[in-house]
Formats: sequence, structure tokens, C-alpha cells
Amino acid sequence: MAWDTAKTKQLLLDAAVREFAEHGPQGARVDRIAKLAGVNKERIYQYFGNKEQLFGHVIEQELSRVMAVASPDPQDCASLGEYAGRLFDAHTADPTFLRLLRWEGLLVGDGPVVGDAERAAHYAEKVAAVVRAQQAGTATSEVAPQHLLYAAFAMAAWWFAAPRVIAMIMADLPNDSTESRRAALVQLVDRLSRADVN
Repeated sequence: MAWDTAKTKQLLLDAAVREFAEHGPQGARVDRIAKLAGVNKERIYQYFGNKEQLFGHVIEQELSRVMAVASPDPQDCASLGEYAGRLFDAHTADPTFLRLLRWEGLLVGDGPVVGDAERAAHYAEKVAAVVRAQQAGTATSEVAPQHLLYAAFAMAAWWFAAPRVIAMIMADLPNDSTESRRAALVQLVDRLSRADVN
């Protein structure tokens, strides 16, 4: 029976997502990842290198997954607000990626990470889409496109980054729900990014 390398890699990546999300890069254990995947731990080193490199692969996989669900580009949405709404939907369905990014930030800050060039190119495409919206007059040119994109990302993600803070802020808001939060997010990002705001 032939060894299914692709399946084994995916089993390891899926197990690593769970392990890194729960314990972070420093607390994660290769033994636990291998056991969870049902694979010999030597395969991790063979396929991915060391634990740090495996974490980089996990981030890349989860970034691709979130972006495929959210939208390939901001211009594919009716507005930057709707793009933020799609990100919110993806994070609502599975906040794992945001947790992984927080662990990454704690570990390396703004230093280099595995797959940096590919990830930078990915985000450059998103910035270019905002530039096109600005050139078309559908997004304000008074704010740098990088700042507009960041605002959409940050506003979509903060709901999941600090759930206790959000619960306290929303405590007295009648009819608070995932749907009302999404609607407010879309409205706020649209208002922030619209070219026709007086």
C-alpha cells in the first residue's frame, strides 16, 4: 500500500492548528501534534522542518482558508464595509486564525516569519484593490488605502480578540446579537471609507 503523503501532511497541519491555537508556538508540543494526527512525529520534521516552520505553514494554511471564505479581494464586494462583514462571518464561523495571529504577534512581534514574502504579496493585492476603489471614486482618497484596509481588518477582528471587553461594552445594549454586530460593522466601515461623506 502506497503512503499518502498529501493526506499525512494535512493530518499533521490540522492537528497543528489545534495545538498551536490552544497552546501557542512556545507551548505547543510536537509529540501532541503527532499523537493527535496519528502520525509518527518524525514526519513533522521531514515535511515541515522544525516547530517554528510548522507554525508558519499553519498560519499560511489558515490565512488561505479565511481569505477564500471572506472574499478573494475587497473589490469583489459591494463595499469595503461588506468586505469587513465577510471577514466577520469567517471569524464568527471559526476564530482560530485570529487566535493564531495573536500567538504569532506575541512570539515575533513585527519580526520576520515563515512565508513573509507570500503573505506580504497577499496583503499588497488587498491594498491594490482598495486603491482601485479609490480611483473609481467608491472609496475615500483622504485616507491611505493601507489605513482603510487595516481599519476593515481591525474592526472585523476586535470582536473576537477581546470577548470579555466586548461583553462589558455591550452589556446594556438592547438586542445585541451577532447579526446586529455585523450590521453595525458594515455600516461603520462603509461610513469610514465612503468617498461621498461630507
